Amino acid sequence: MHLLVTGASGKLGSRVIKKLLDQPQQDALKITAVTFSRDLPFSDERMTVRRGNIADRPFVADIMQGVTHVLHMATCKEMPEIIMDVTVKGMFWLLEEFRAQQGQYFALVGGDAAIGHYFYPTSASITESYPHKAAPGCYSLSKVLEEVMLAQAHIQYGIQGCCLRAPWLVADDDLRFAMSFSKQVFGSPRWHEYFDDSTAEKFTKNQNVPLALCAQGKPLQRSILAVDDLVNAIIKALNIQPAGCETFNIAMDEPFDYGVAAKYLNANFGLEAVDVQTEFHSVWLDNSKARQYLSWRPAFDTEALLEQAWAFDREGSERAEIVYPG
Repeated sequence: MHLLVTGASGKLGSRVIKKLLDQPQQDALKITAVTFSRDLPFSDERMTVRRGNIADRPFVADIMQGVTHVLHMATCKEMPEIIMDVTVKGMFWLLEEFRAQQGQYFALVGGDAAIGHYFYPTSASITESYPHKAAPGCYSLSKVLEEVMLAQAHIQYGIQGCCLRAPWLVADDDLRFAMSFSKQVFGSPRWHEYFDDSTAEKFTKNQNVPLALCAQGKPLQRSILAVDDLVNAIIKALNIQPAGCETFNIAMDEPFDYGVAAKYLNANFGLEAVDVQTEFHSVWLDNSKARQYLSWRPAFDTEALLEQAWAFDREGSERAEIVYPG
């Protein structure tokens, strides 16, 4: 297998590559790791790192030489100036060169932003047949376009592949910084923005944690996933290579529950929760298809994610800034 990996220097990409290289049955594996501006924190004789922009067709044509498999993870979040270059042009050139090379399998890491994240009410758990419904913002639209482009490439040209649709990813102590009223909060929602500055500062000083309430006033349930769980799902998909062009929801068995989180953090760390009424809606991403067809199981639930975040020791190092594109 000659695997091209985009988004290779991110916290997901670097973990996937490291795990692939560590597998004993992958001695014949060759990886082309594509980054935009950063290097990977490790090297291997089976891996070549290429820096460049996938919106540039000559660059894509060059890096795709001899490639049999693609794992496409490159993204750039809320950056309207360049997001369509990465999402549409980049995806299009990758698919075109993959087709020209008669590639074997194209795996895309998608996102639950393509089906609304927690912005829209739902009446049941969300399966892969749920219609696209982009959450606000250009990033969410980009995730819809990626999924559609891969599906159409299968219809038009018979390209084999899959989309692994994943929610917000956390690793190390990400969740600890996400459950904070500080202005340095990781991800969203930005809890301090629901209060005036002095109140938010008091909550930060007291190490209070948010108990998010959905629009209906109950504890919010949302999809969050451990990076390691997605890494394992990607490895499964690359090994099994399901026929056709299937989409798989890669999610915890039950959504992250802020009510459960508040009780856990209080019982184990003495942290007091503060109710935060939000405009968001609880969602449940159904992972049954991935469990059945990929023989994949998530290792983390709400409490395990929290345990990981609060147990993680940075040993004096600072949190790295998240950079897009990477």
